[in-house]
Amino acid sequence: MADSKNEESFRVVDRRLFTPEGELRPEIAEQQTREQAKSETNAAAREGKAEKPAQAPASQKTAENPPVKADRNFQLLIDLLARNAAALMGGVPDPTTGQAYLDLEGAREMIDMLDVLRERTHGNLAPEEESLLSDVLGSLKLSYMEISKAAAKKMREGAKGAR
Repeated sequence: MADSKNEESFRVVDRRLFTPEGELRPEIAEQQTREQAKSETNAAAREGKAEKPAQAPASQKTAENPPVKADRNFQLLIDLLARNAAALMGGVPDPTTGQAYLDLEGAREMIDMLDVLRERTHGNLAPEEESLLSDVLGSLKLSYMEISKAAAKKMREGAKGAR
């Protein structure tokens, strides 16, 4: 009986949509392309059109997809994440002690969330939303880099003084 258990095997299939770098896995992209083509073919067949869907001219595509309008809630979401990141980088003093609170790991997570938000919404934002998100991310990344360098320098100086 022990031999039959050893002979059994299993197969591990990675079903994640993204690579560790955050890129869409090639096989997933191909599958989505095939599914989209299949659904377009089925829609064309239902409407009595040709089997192969024809590409719509660029002018028709823009008419079907009107320009995206800015959404106040999206701007508030960006603002919320940016303020939290700034607060975690010492931008807001702790109400109980009055001292600046520094949590670089937490700030990095907030910045990463904004980065993911930009990647996932690429092409679906109004120009002013795209600009706001890029400006906020650039500013936060620059501040994070400056603060983390200053914190590392201070830690090195503290380590030298402790010897």
